[in-house]
Amino acid sequence: MTELKNKKAIITGGGRGLGKATAIAFAKEGIDIAITGRNEAVLKETVAELEAFGVKAIYSVFDVSDYEAVQKAIKNIVSELGSIDILVNNAGIAAFGTLNEMKVEKWSQIIQTNVMGMYYVTKEVLPYLINQNEGEIINISSTAGLSGNASTSAYSASKFAVIGMSESLMKEVRKNNIRVCTLTPSTIVSDMSIGLGIADNDSQESVLQPEDFAELVVAGLKLPRRAMLKSASLWSTNP
Repeated sequence: MTELKNKKAIITGGGRGLGKATAIAFAKEGIDIAITGRNEAVLKETVAELEAFGVKAIYSVFDVSDYEAVQKAIKNIVSELGSIDILVNNAGIAAFGTLNEMKVEKWSQIIQTNVMGMYYVTKEVLPYLINQNEGEIINISSTAGLSGNASTSAYSASKFAVIGMSESLMKEVRKNNIRVCTLTPSTIVSDMSIGLGIADNDSQESVLQPEDFAELVVAGLKLPRRAMLKSASLWSTNP
């Protein structure tokens, strides 16, 4: 089993939902954490919760779709944490609409955030992991990246792309002892899914919760270094 205490992690979109649940699970394991996002007030609140576990917790406000902002922020985060061992690419946006109805600007924004944003952050973090010849990258896709549905063309396109990029990267960096894992959860109760109308707070006992997802992430990281969780789908048992 891999020891996680004193590891250093970056979680994009770490202020709420899946990112926050993962950050809390990491803090319970003794991992120092940097969370990122666009809402400073939310990030501050989450950092305060993380610090209660006795770990170092910091935040950085930036938009992953802005490459210059990503470059500056990642450099500052690594400098403050001292190193980086784990990257969780969780930041993402979603919107539903037919291909014909959705505005070009919205379609482009989803691709820019979910695909290019993940690429930008990974590109800036990866040299540190290669240099130390070890690391973890966890990329969050979705079941929408496994199968398209009506009105999800933009979101599905972005999540299909995440899977392809992640699998290619995994094969590139295995020789550097870097494990790349692609996770494809189905609907999880979060601010985003509630806002889209596909989940609600009353479905706690039947629909996946962020904490369920975080438990899977930690379990994958604890595998012996010789083993790698390449990908996994997490579904609700009986929604």
